[in-house]
Amino acid sequence: MSATPYANGGRLRTDLPPVDLATHEVPLPARGTTWVENTLSSGGLMRDLYAATARPDGGGTFRVFSPDETASNRLQSVFEVTDRNFMGPLLATDDHLGPDGRVMEVLSEHLCQGWLEGYVLSGRHGVFATYEAFAMVSASMAVQHVKWLQHAKDLPWRADVSSLNVLLTSTCWRNDHNGFSHQGPGLIDCLIPLAPDVVRVWFPPDANTALSITDHCLRSTNHVNLIVVDKQKHLQYLTLEEAHRHCAAGAGVWDWASTGRDDEEPDIVLACAGDVPTQEALAAAELLHEHVPDLRVRFVNVVDLMAMLPENDHPHGFSDSQFDDLFTRDKHVVFAFHGYPRAVHQLVHGRSNPGRFHVRGFNEQGTTTTPFDMVVLNGMSRFHLAKEALRRADRRPDGWDRLTRLCDDRLAEHATYIREHLADLPDIADWTWRGRDEA
Repeated sequence: MSATPYANGGRLRTDLPPVDLATHEVPLPARGTTWVENTLSSGGLMRDLYAATARPDGGGTFRVFSPDETASNRLQSVFEVTDRNFMGPLLATDDHLGPDGRVMEVLSEHLCQGWLEGYVLSGRHGVFATYEAFAMVSASMAVQHVKWLQHAKDLPWRADVSSLNVLLTSTCWRNDHNGFSHQGPGLIDCLIPLAPDVVRVWFPPDANTALSITDHCLRSTNHVNLIVVDKQKHLQYLTLEEAHRHCAAGAGVWDWASTGRDDEEPDIVLACAGDVPTQEALAAAELLHEHVPDLRVRFVNVVDLMAMLPENDHPHGFSDSQFDDLFTRDKHVVFAFHGYPRAVHQLVHGRSNPGRFHVRGFNEQGTTTTPFDMVVLNGMSRFHLAKEALRRADRRPDGWDRLTRLCDDRLAEHATYIREHLADLPDIADWTWRGRDEA
């Protein structure tokens, strides 16, 4: 089980066997230098849960439901202990198919989610894992499940039920070969306005936070958990113990990526939510550290999106003092966000001076292109974020003009290079955090 219980986590299920998460921890020799597929550790956790819940008759109490995307989303470890469920004749060329298989794969989001809803309402546990864009196919079903849970909690004769866990991967930022049809983070916007006692939206920035969150969500009750994390290789930032604490807090200042003393007010706050936004925000912070060293930058990572709401609007919401401790009372905040920017604007609307939040996110600009070009097209690249931070900062210390020109030059260089080489610039594709401290 998770070493650290999450704040306001609700009642947890005790009938799901504990798993030693340390066996799935991604080692961290130094922050932002190791590339790992962020969902692999969660796949290992699910494999162990399959094994721990198996019955001699081939049944069990845990299943993954997915539109033929279990391996594509890097959850293939589960096939070490179970198969895809298939009741028809088997061929020698079939891959992990069998009548006792407990992975439910069929290319129908409606059916997968409907299966999971019935499965958890019968007292069992599961995950619906799908490409982010196609979760919208069954979005209305998720909305209706939220509504059901919202009112079921008022009926004292209703027992707690396992949460409906939706894992969104193959996200809008990294569908390189699939293109615009696979780029859409709309389910986030569908769920965040709904019942605050039910809805949870998580943005793990790396594999260890994804592992911590997945374990927590599988053990939670009476929620609809939306976990948004990419299947591709990403840089790793936190140890598992740090991930537990960060996820329990919901958001936090990453001192190792910030500049200035703790007792100083920053000139600018650079914030992020999501794995790709975290990488771009860190790269922007590094540009600012290197070229404008006198600029005081506070780096904030948000992993629990609902923490952005006021405490009276959501059980995970931050008090005004907690919110100000992170984002200050009056400094500008440049926020790199996984989804549509309006979602963050809506969440901070109840805060004082919400106009100081300048959100860069997905703006319906997509195509079949390189990973970095996706963030460029949507104005969320490290160069866009650095320029926005300079523009919004309280001061203009030495290096301001030089860095602005550098960002413009690098964006022009990028536009030419990808058209000639059909790949990102090597120093961008291979970028790692040089950092100021080792992990």
